[in-house]
Amino acid sequence: MKFMNGGWLVRDGYQVQYAANIYTAKIENKKLTLYAPFQQIQNMGMTLDGGLLTIEVTSPRPNIITTRLVNYAGKIDRGPHFHLNTTDTPVTIQESSAAYTFTSDQTQLVIKKGNTIDFTYYYAGKRIAESSSRGKAIVIDDQGRRHLSDQFVLNVGEKIYGLGERFSNFVKNGQSIDIWNEDGGTGTTQAYKNIPFYLSNQGYGLFVDSPDKVSFEIGSERVSRVQFSVPGESLAYSVIGGKDLKDVLTHYTDLTGKPAMPPAWSFGLWLSTSFTTNYDEKTVNEFVDGMIKRDIPLSVFHFDCLWMKELEWCNFEWNQDKFPHSEQMLHGLHDKGLKICVWINPYIGQKSPLFAEGQANGYFIKRLDGSVWQWDKWQAGMAIVDFTNPAATAWYQSKLKALLDMGVDCFKTDFGERIPTTDVQYHDGSDPERMHNYYTQLYNQAVFDIIKQEKGADNAVLFARSATVGGQQYPVHWGGDSSSNYPSMAESLRAGLSFGMSGFGFWSHDISGFEDEASPDLYKRWTQFGLLSSHSRYHGSSQYKVPWLYGDEAVTVSRKFTKLKMKLMPYLLHQAYRTHQTGVPMMRAMVLEFPDDPACADIDTQYMLGDDLLVAPVFSPNGEARFYVPDTNGQPWLNMLTGQAYAPGRWYTEHYDYLTMPLLVRPGAAIAFGQTDETAVYQYADNPIIHVYGQPAQTVTVLLPNEHGATVAQVTLSGQDGHLRVSNSTISAGTVVWHTAHDETRYRLVGNTLQPE
Repeated sequence: MKFMNGGWLVRDGYQVQYAANIYTAKIENKKLTLYAPFQQIQNMGMTLDGGLLTIEVTSPRPNIITTRLVNYAGKIDRGPHFHLNTTDTPVTIQESSAAYTFTSDQTQLVIKKGNTIDFTYYYAGKRIAESSSRGKAIVIDDQGRRHLSDQFVLNVGEKIYGLGERFSNFVKNGQSIDIWNEDGGTGTTQAYKNIPFYLSNQGYGLFVDSPDKVSFEIGSERVSRVQFSVPGESLAYSVIGGKDLKDVLTHYTDLTGKPAMPPAWSFGLWLSTSFTTNYDEKTVNEFVDGMIKRDIPLSVFHFDCLWMKELEWCNFEWNQDKFPHSEQMLHGLHDKGLKICVWINPYIGQKSPLFAEGQANGYFIKRLDGSVWQWDKWQAGMAIVDFTNPAATAWYQSKLKALLDMGVDCFKTDFGERIPTTDVQYHDGSDPERMHNYYTQLYNQAVFDIIKQEKGADNAVLFARSATVGGQQYPVHWGGDSSSNYPSMAESLRAGLSFGMSGFGFWSHDISGFEDEASPDLYKRWTQFGLLSSHSRYHGSSQYKVPWLYGDEAVTVSRKFTKLKMKLMPYLLHQAYRTHQTGVPMMRAMVLEFPDDPACADIDTQYMLGDDLLVAPVFSPNGEARFYVPDTNGQPWLNMLTGQAYAPGRWYTEHYDYLTMPLLVRPGAAIAFGQTDETAVYQYADNPIIHVYGQPAQTVTVLLPNEHGATVAQVTLSGQDGHLRVSNSTISAGTVVWHTAHDETRYRLVGNTLQPE
């Protein structure tokens, strides 16, 4: 929210009062409370007829320092609130003649005394953030609504990332961003997944603890400030320190929740019916059998909206005209080794048989007069399930349980963004403005929980579109409605990288785009990108997305990259488990992995897939790719697909056919390949092929997971004097392939010895 007119004046109709200085303070119960009047008090008469901010400083977890600004403390708090994992954190609070110091582990806040307000944050003695004078303010807008605001200094060279899955520029400097979930597609500044958390390349994260509309001005109100504001009488935010940006993400997800570990089968290829296409049981079986015939491994088949009768979304009943033997059909698909996903949303159309039941029992969001809130957007006369009502949640889950019992394995939880805020009341009395963003959390949690209950934690997964803080606990999320062109493919990647910088671990997108018709060229290029994402799904709107409709070469490309992903499952599942443990995303922006390389600060057209794979999708119909190779140890990076070596610390522009692309391996890395390329789920530690790229460091250890991601075996290798050695192996047999810039050597691994083949 902008409220200034230049550097000194306030916009017409707005009023602003800034906290002037720290007048007094108290220290108690691990909390520092400061009192900051809106004018400097020179005499007792100046204590009259003026307001102040109460500023509370606490620490909910180590290395997280929370500041809460309060103007009027008597306002009724109707909720909802983000669920945060707080602990009884040891802190040190000190007062000197010059400042107050608040320390949580290695993160420290120093608050100066005197005639100004200056909050300076340090991590391990290094200054990481600062909030200075004319920052903390109460703002009354031109409609008389009250807001609290603060500002942080935007330092020279500082760049801001994150704030959810945003399709705009990856670096957020210069942008005005409202945290407000909307269904706007991928080609706008609206976002399905708004997260009031950002990362700074100065080494900190900032989380605003409010599900309300948080407004960020990142150098767009004052060019050297990040400004954020919320409606109401209080503003709580946390500064999060860490040894690097990945460590900051770990601390943030300690607070807001770790990503659940998706099942191994979910990392395989998903194929959809698409949205408005004409399909029935015969079509589905033709698609599945076509994939089998063409030797393209398929893990999940997805039924989109029209598995239900039109105008009745949702009724949770199979359309008997198209699927008269639905349960038998599901058993047949399971017999072919597939998992089943079906589309749902949290809305009940008036024509649905469930509408009357939900209305009679009070399961829907209501208007202030007690009637059901309805409109015609999406479905005629549709109502919205009120997940603040435990009975409504149980009712909704019971409909899903029936589908799970029938043979459905997971759900695509679509929508959750178009949640009304006016003339609305919730069962638990929640504030409709705050529920707008928070609704998606209750919706996705309800669906995830019933899958977890019925299928077990190891098999719980969603395909979700909307999210808020904490939504990372209910993966997987996909990027919404993209278009079938290269700019949309690129904006999807930008959004996915921003999403990863916002605490979410797993992400997908509609391969070849959702809207419009994909060309064979785009289909093949997006297939490469899609199969080198954490999760991979063919899906569209009015166009089927089976490969053979895009030519024989599209079939070859789909087969090659799907099989490559299956072979990489030991590596991918280990990386996924690390994401589950740490909160660091599988698909990482280059700046997250290489924060000290200035060239990586702005890159949004390539990424790291886990620790060791650099992926640069081709965004051009002429096959041209431009990519940057970081310098980690002076060694060249090798292309996994071609064997070509690339000197580090340089940009490259090259052309690729449809069977190759820039897929580079970090120098010294060892990557385990599995023994099969036919399925996502197998024994990953059984006779693996370990590929070593370049000269390893003193040692490199390959951790081999079970199907749940936990390590069950390992192989430790070292490279010295031009020789490769095994120092510790817990597998009985395997193969080691040593790749250098000049040649390739194969060994048979038997116990702790390498035998040349």
